[in-house]
Amino acid sequence: MSIYERIELLIKNAGMTKKAFCLELGISTGNLGDWKRGKSTPSTNKVIEIAAYFDVSLDWLMTGREKQAEYVQDQRTEYISSEKDWNSFVSSLTESERAFVREYIEFTRYRRLRAGRRDK
Repeated sequence: MSIYERIELLIKNAGMTKKAFCLELGISTGNLGDWKRGKSTPSTNKVIEIAAYFDVSLDWLMTGREKQAEYVQDQRTEYISSEKDWNSFVSSLTESERAFVREYIEFTRYRRLRAGRRDK
């Protein structure tokens, strides 16, 4: 079964039309037709969107197989729970890692500010 056939199965099982699927996910019907004919395949971003929309794994959508649970390792992580832990963590970072964290925080503030403007 091809990726297109799996997408078609998801559409059918959701009780959607192909046109409704395309509108919902911002896909042109021409692109969907190209996927069906094997002329092209969905982009990585679109595959991720489709998997999230239908709540299926990327493994299944791409290959038709699920990753075996025995291969998944559960790693427990201790989370920062106090200011002392945070300060200890920050002091363990390299300068480039600290710069990256600062940049990420600024980016997050920027997105929050933009989202606030859209809500008004």
